[in-house]
Amino acid sequence: MTNPPVLLVEDNPNDETLMLRAFKKGGFINEVVVARDGAEALAYLLPADEAGWIRPALILLDLKLPKVDGLEVLRRIRAEERTALIPVVILTTSAEEEDVVASYSGGANAYVRKPVKFSAFAEAVNAIGVFWLFSASPFPTPFRTRSRRRLELA
Repeated sequence: MTNPPVLLVEDNPNDETLMLRAFKKGGFINEVVVARDGAEALAYLLPADEAGWIRPALILLDLKLPKVDGLEVLRRIRAEERTALIPVVILTTSAEEEDVVASYSGGANAYVRKPVKFSAFAEAVNAIGVFWLFSASPFPTPFRTRSRRRLELA
């Protein structure tokens, strides 16, 4: 697959709509897969049957989620070998310093507060997309590990 999907983990339907509009406005061609709670995100990212699994290019993760909160989702993403290196951007309304610290300590690649105005929201999404989908070098896939210290291309 040339353009792997982006996983948006968002429980607020209004924020989901804004995100999808902003992504479309930014001209990104990656499919956006939406998980509406933490459990749904983990089911998508860590399926029991890996045969049809598609590694997302990027995870946009809200913190305040039903069922499993965003920090726990982040912890499980980083604990699992197949998802540990997927870029995770926390996209949330929280300005709490403890959330910022916990997110970065848990392995988030970035922490972005959701702007209130759509124009600012679209600019933030565009900046995230341009950086993570176009500028940053993605981790090669498929990969396997022989040990936790050494990664090899398959």
